[in-house]
Amino acid sequence: MSPSATAKVDATPPPSSPSPGGLDGFFKISERGSSVAREIRGGFATFFAMAYIIVLNPIILGSAKDMYGHQLDGGQLVTATVLAAAFSTLLMGVIGNVPIALAAGLGVNTVVALQLAPRMSWPDAMGMVVLAGIVVMLLVATGLRERVMNAVPGSLRKGIAIGIGLFILLIGLVDSGFVSRMPDAAHTTVPLQLGSDGHLNGWPVLVFVLGALLTLILIVRKVPGAILISIVAMTVVALIIEGAADLPGEAWGLTVPEWPGNPVATPDFGLVGQFSLFGGFHEVGVLTGILFVFTVLLSCFFDAMGTILGVGDEAKLTDRDGNFPGINRVLFVDGVAVAAGGASSSSASTCFVESTAGVGEGARTGLASIVTGLLFTVSLFLTPLATMVPSQAATPALLAVGFLIIAGSVRDIDWSDFTLAIPAFLAMVMMPFTYSITNGIGIGFIAFTVLRLATGRGREVPVAMYAVSAVFVFYYMMPALGLT
Repeated sequence: MSPSATAKVDATPPPSSPSPGGLDGFFKISERGSSVAREIRGGFATFFAMAYIIVLNPIILGSAKDMYGHQLDGGQLVTATVLAAAFSTLLMGVIGNVPIALAAGLGVNTVVALQLAPRMSWPDAMGMVVLAGIVVMLLVATGLRERVMNAVPGSLRKGIAIGIGLFILLIGLVDSGFVSRMPDAAHTTVPLQLGSDGHLNGWPVLVFVLGALLTLILIVRKVPGAILISIVAMTVVALIIEGAADLPGEAWGLTVPEWPGNPVATPDFGLVGQFSLFGGFHEVGVLTGILFVFTVLLSCFFDAMGTILGVGDEAKLTDRDGNFPGINRVLFVDGVAVAAGGASSSSASTCFVESTAGVGEGARTGLASIVTGLLFTVSLFLTPLATMVPSQAATPALLAVGFLIIAGSVRDIDWSDFTLAIPAFLAMVMMPFTYSITNGIGIGFIAFTVLRLATGRGREVPVAMYAVSAVFVFYYMMPALGLT
């Protein structure tokens, strides 16, 4: 062979491997180190971990009255809650391509029920929520929301993630009945106690304990589908116990594990679209109306921010600098979800920290959210089946995932720099202690800004952090200023 021919052969580029197509290519499943099976398991695990919202949100909103004494219909609230969750989660899967599910946010629905509705009609209150969602979308469009998230130092981000881990751990312990709030009549400064009376009593708590042990054992043994296996197994155990012992309904909490006589339910869309954008301002005035929108906005904005950072970090979706590629799409969907929740009269939908249950199963892409969203869609017609899984069977997942988040983040905090370590510490402990992601973020932000200023390092604080810290200071001072 001649030299020229040899050169010609050597210059020929090797054939390139075909890029993945179909589901794999669209969701980047292989690229993120996942598989279709993991995504499906993750979608199921997330759904079961957050299915309680189908029951809880209608209870919170349905128990309140607006200024005219009107109450929202329970059946219509169930439909509105499921519809908003299905729409928002499917949208997050397709556009955001992250394993984050959305539904009516706890905390925000309480604000709507106890602060907004008593001062106006229900459509007016839901209109305030829609306005908050529109503002969130505008903040995303202008890049302000992404700037705020990128301005958070890495150590503080890790503190927020750990706080979320502790928070969901506490949620799991409380919702399962493993710990409970001390009754006010006890006249004690201790807020929580073991079980319902200082001891672990009853079959439901046993289901949680067995579920926690099973989940942890399966995780330690690296069994695929550990969390989902535990949820299904403990649901079966709970069904057997309920059938044999015939426990009173309150023993299980919100969800009694009973096979429904009629698993099919007809959805009632009567509340969908029942909102008034500016009616609330006529009832309470422009300033108070703006403050109401601001309150909803702040809770939605930072609850979602903490969850997105926590889930993204746990799912290894962040880059070396801790930034989240494609975050604007995720943030925009979150804004749409807030508005959609108000438009459906189910209160603002936001990112659910229980999404970490799916991440614990290996979910890394939006396919898991598609699965969760489809399960919510099916729940429109099969609500009795969706609400059959008791919290005692689902909450062991939160215990396990809480540990995994903490173990993966605590070593990355710069404990030698107190201006970083103290804010991170405050963020992580204030979330479970105040039962609020927003409070943990707010106190952490303020502490970081103040400590950097006090040590002569004010120039190292991004402008966005100054602005957000000032907003939080104003937010916490609103009651003292007579603005709530």
